[in-house]
Amino acid sequence: MNTYEKDKLLKKIQEEDFSLYETVLYLDTHPNNSAALAFYKQRKESVASLKREYQQKFGPLTIYGNEDCSHWNWVNKPWPWEKEAN
Repeated sequence: MNTYEKDKLLKKIQEEDFSLYETVLYLDTHPNNSAALAFYKQRKESVASLKREYQQKFGPLTIYGNEDCSHWNWVNKPWPWEKEAN
């Protein structure tokens, strides 16, 4: 496992998630802003793509990322936030 690649991808997910949540907060007060809606769509697609990539390479990020119906791999360690174990 390449920990540099894993950390870099996790950081990018965190950045995109932050941007997505900030956009949601803006849209709460400006729901008809078409540019903000387009930006939201881009960020949402980007986050989904990055999470898929992470999960394919390194396993689930959350309990919702378990794709294997024959094995509950969420409990496999280390978990994404356990940096000291990676």
